[in-house]
Amino acid sequence: MKKKADKTIALLGRYESRNITFIEPDGSWPIVWERARGMRVWDADGRDYLDFTGAFAVAAAGHANPRIVAAGQRQMAKLLHAMGDIHPPTLKAELARELSRITFERLAKRTGKTIFCSSGFEAVEAALKTAHLATGRSRIIAFEDAYHGLGYGALNATWRGDFRSPFRRQIGAFASFVPFPRAPADLARLETRLAAEFRKQKVGAILAEPIQGRGGTNIPPAGFLKLLRKVCQQNGALLICDEVYTGLGRTGHWFASEHFGVTPDILCLGKALTGGFPLSACVGRADVMDRAWPQSTGEAIHTSTFLGHPVGCAMALASLRELASRDLPRRSAEMGELFLDELQRLANRIGEARCQPRGLGLMLALELFHNDGSPATDIASGVIKRLLHDGFILLPEGDPPNIVAFTPPLTVGKSHIQKLIRALGQALEEAFA
Repeated sequence: MKKKADKTIALLGRYESRNITFIEPDGSWPIVWERARGMRVWDADGRDYLDFTGAFAVAAAGHANPRIVAAGQRQMAKLLHAMGDIHPPTLKAELARELSRITFERLAKRTGKTIFCSSGFEAVEAALKTAHLATGRSRIIAFEDAYHGLGYGALNATWRGDFRSPFRRQIGAFASFVPFPRAPADLARLETRLAAEFRKQKVGAILAEPIQGRGGTNIPPAGFLKLLRKVCQQNGALLICDEVYTGLGRTGHWFASEHFGVTPDILCLGKALTGGFPLSACVGRADVMDRAWPQSTGEAIHTSTFLGHPVGCAMALASLRELASRDLPRRSAEMGELFLDELQRLANRIGEARCQPRGLGLMLALELFHNDGSPATDIASGVIKRLLHDGFILLPEGDPPNIVAFTPPLTVGKSHIQKLIRALGQALEEAFA
């Protein structure tokens, strides 16, 4: 009799469109998730794992956090769906107020206004529309190695060619890409490049991840966002920070932009916002949002069926309470420092030319190289598959994908980290032997 997971994989192979779920011919990838709680995930055949991905950094307060789940269940029993832009649910207004409080009211003593969406790329596209309407300019500047999602608008600002190339003839081309700075010396070159872009075309916004996620956990030098803020102010453009990945405690602050002492004009949020329900938000300074969007006369020009979904709003409010009451952003900073120290000790043992750790809070990475300095994509892939066999869920990052990423729930414990480090060290020693 076939295992339950095998049956699921067979069904996907037959009925799901190709190019979605990657399946190793030998059956070693993927596992089929059945349930999860806290740091732990159980597959369809009952085996348990420690999840160091946080399910794409979504489960910030832990998988199936009981208070977030209970909030969603209560709301499902009370009101499962509403008419977000016509007859709204109560919780949509309450969540918009809370997002204003934790963003622009807290950071800049100003009011924020929100457009609710369902996924991260939709929040980015709402921000791009806002910038276009507010400035009257269609062009934006984005960064090499950026990832902002794969919807047709967001895809313009996503760097990787394998995502954009198949659709290049169909999508618009309103983004110009500039290098993402990795060191202080890069900032002067970036400033020169940005000045040239603004001279060449009418740019309405700069779109940036404060720390790049899928591009490889790339951390810019301290002056990066301040430079972007200065350039935007000089040229009448808006600064959009895509914090879908980095926001809500992931990097040790509520928002990664706080590390750099800059408040953007627009913030894009998602992933950890609800802990698992598809809800995202484009939150902008009230004066920017009001300049961009006209008063509704009965037909919203940007909306969706599930805008401000009541279950998502209930879970988001519970998630924000959980993050605040347990001070999970601070915990992320503390546990991230411990985790990074462990990765550094591991790199010292394996050899720093082969292993280079970096990160902020619980957004961490270990970049792997061969002895000749070339990206060790084969070793990264092999180690991740080996650790899955050993009971740890990890993902690769970067282009090429020679980076092992770590974005566990912010509730991760010291014992979890040490257990992973032991297994990771053994796998790396064998791979580099």
